[in-house]
Amino acid sequence: MKIRVGVIFGGESVEHEVSIISAIQAMYKMDQEKYDIVPIYITKDREWYTGEMLKDIETYRDMDLLKRYAKNVVLYCKKGRFVLQSKGFFKREVGEIDIAFPIVHGTNVEDGVLQGYLQSIGIPYVGSDVYASVVGQDKVYMKQIFESDHLPVSPYVWFYDTEYQDDGKQVIKTIEEKLHYPVIVKPARLGSSVGIHPAYDQSGLMEAIEDAISYDDKIVVEEMVENLVEVNISVLGNYQQARLSEIEEVISSQDFLTFEDKYIGSSKVKGVTKTKYSSQNGSKGMLSANRKIPASIDDKLKEEVRKVALLAHRSLGSSGVSRIDFLIDQKKKKVYINEINSIPGSLAFYLWEPLGKDYTNLLDDMINIGVKDYKQRMKKVHSFDSNILAGYTTDGNRLKGLKGMKGGKGKLM
Repeated sequence: MKIRVGVIFGGESVEHEVSIISAIQAMYKMDQEKYDIVPIYITKDREWYTGEMLKDIETYRDMDLLKRYAKNVVLYCKKGRFVLQSKGFFKREVGEIDIAFPIVHGTNVEDGVLQGYLQSIGIPYVGSDVYASVVGQDKVYMKQIFESDHLPVSPYVWFYDTEYQDDGKQVIKTIEEKLHYPVIVKPARLGSSVGIHPAYDQSGLMEAIEDAISYDDKIVVEEMVENLVEVNISVLGNYQQARLSEIEEVISSQDFLTFEDKYIGSSKVKGVTKTKYSSQNGSKGMLSANRKIPASIDDKLKEEVRKVALLAHRSLGSSGVSRIDFLIDQKKKKVYINEINSIPGSLAFYLWEPLGKDYTNLLDDMINIGVKDYKQRMKKVHSFDSNILAGYTTDGNRLKGLKGMKGGKGKLM
């Protein structure tokens, strides 16, 4: 009997379209001899839909047709089964899944919100749990945890939007006292390089901050690494056991890897071959980026990247596949961990292919890890029998003896 895998994607996020591309790539690469693949699409207005047409990227060009022909559903637990039930007056079951596979990017989905819902209804799911997902989406939390584990992080300052709006001069002063230009300004809880800008002077810094706070209420400003080489590595596994992919060097046409570099591609970079990938519907996702695999850094730096990647994956309690991004000062031979992506674009499958692991096998490994994580959670004690409420009234006062308790025993069991 096949395992029914519910692939969840979309959601209210600036990375909504990137999620669609990643999910469609994955659905066409899953082993259909082992899995029944059930697409579950979350629209930008938070409605959930299912239907075979959701596996075709052309469907998303006309949202009115999608909503007319796909089934609007809710996912919930019904007597130990995880069912998709239609909404409306005449409710009926339209599907059932055994395990959820979130392939989502950004706020409201990748950041622990979706994982929390899945865990609350008790369904097994692939990937990091709520805690690792929250930290993996918040660049400030992430850096603070990395620092506590003595992992190398470039100098940074963070603040809330209201602090800048109330006293922008003081925020700018703090940044300039602690960091040297050029700096890079980022919304703390977004991905795909959305809202990120470099700044080379005070006016540029203020302009970058104004844009960043239009996306997020928490902002991080980092000192830009000199003589920069950006490299990424993927980790597969959980805190018990993990493996490492090949290291890639990502080539940007700007001072940092932009959204366009990641998902649209650039013809400005000479001497670098763009990764080729032929997929159903022509969607490429992170395969649009220019990269060198393996990265052209020396063996000592590669070893440092591998060591820090494993420590970071463990430090956050990540599971499934993560991609960890590094900034290297090539002249000083200094490695800095930049961030972890708990659900990376295209699930970073292209980093595993050079080691002989194709996308189908990678997805299979991820599902197996998700099942093991679920079994591990089920071994833990989450509740215990108690009659603690028996001695309290509706207004919260403790009852004494039998007074006011019809048929009660008058004491806590």
